[in-house]
Amino acid sequence: MSTPALDRDELYRYARHIALPDVGLEGQRRLKAGRVLCVGAGGLGSPLALYLAAAGVGTIGLVDDDVVDESNLQRQLLYGTDDVGRSKLDSAVDRLTDVNPHVEIEPHRVRLASSNALGILDGYDVVVDGTDNFPTRYLVNDACVMLGIPNVYGSVFRWEGQVSVFATHGGPCYRCLFREPPPPGLVPDCAEGGVLGALPGIIGTMQAMETIKLLLGAGESLAGRLMIFDALTMSWREVALRRNPSCPVCCDEPTQTELIDYEVFCGVKSSSDESLGATSVAVAGDDVEEVAPNTVEVLIGEEDPPFLLDVREPWEWAVSNLGDFGARLIPLGELSDRLAEIPEGRSVVVYCRSGQRSRTAARRLLQTGREDVRSMRGGLQGWAEQVDTSMRVV
Repeated sequence: MSTPALDRDELYRYARHIALPDVGLEGQRRLKAGRVLCVGAGGLGSPLALYLAAAGVGTIGLVDDDVVDESNLQRQLLYGTDDVGRSKLDSAVDRLTDVNPHVEIEPHRVRLASSNALGILDGYDVVVDGTDNFPTRYLVNDACVMLGIPNVYGSVFRWEGQVSVFATHGGPCYRCLFREPPPPGLVPDCAEGGVLGALPGIIGTMQAMETIKLLLGAGESLAGRLMIFDALTMSWREVALRRNPSCPVCCDEPTQTELIDYEVFCGVKSSSDESLGATSVAVAGDDVEEVAPNTVEVLIGEEDPPFLLDVREPWEWAVSNLGDFGARLIPLGELSDRLAEIPEGRSVVVYCRSGQRSRTAARRLLQTGREDVRSMRGGLQGWAEQVDTSMRVV
């Protein structure tokens, strides 16, 4: 790695770094020469990108195709109220450039996919995974292994966070720890399960620290170790990891040498899925039939409309719901005790925020002997995308 010179303003800005024996002038030059890709500019990506920019990492790539939503502001400190509705990348570029005009921000306004991942990741020294879904985590891992790029991993859920470094030379990868993804819906995302806003700040900052150490070649990285943080007890525990000699991606003779369809791999969709516009489709490995939101709109206008069952929480219903179309709120946790409120002999369409809880609810109803029960694909998020774009969904 070539180490570019620092001008007088940079010497002054990074003085506290340069004073550190393990950084010095040469280390700060290495940071300036560094190229880091942050996949996701949300809860983890916010503190990560802010600290990388402040540290003087010369080139920071950001991958995100979302816009700023008011519900993001509780934890995504890259953005403010005035940014609501703006592209996250536009807002992030402005904020990071204000933090440090000496760094270059490379925005990638796309959703990372098997078709573009290798091209986007190639050329970066470190990739940092700030995503919140399993398909993208496996995609990032596999692409990093294939390109030989370290993958700084982080995840948060409710009060717990995890940090590690995968895909280093001779070290384990994410597949060595989690060879197979969990069943769909078993682990809810932050929107479904919740997360305390300060937690991604802690984990994202740890990811920034590991990234800076990798660029400097300083200290001991978390390669081969998984750090698990419990915010309720303010405690860390460490789990030793080792490379799996039979890992399909990173072993000496891998059985998977190309990127795959990670949504199919994680059971998010079946190999026959086309889009949310499909009339109905069964989720891979599941017995619950799904129906697209635009199809639900047609069904509720028919002479014999389905019974719409909302299985979210009351506070979510208060923000947005389909009550005007006859929807009934029965939270998932109360469903077993309130089955009598669901009319017999009538088809049922269950919905929630994104489709996870509704599949669980539909499965329970099917197990009681009901036959015509479907889950609305994508939940109210899908409805907001296909039917009512003015709807706000938390």
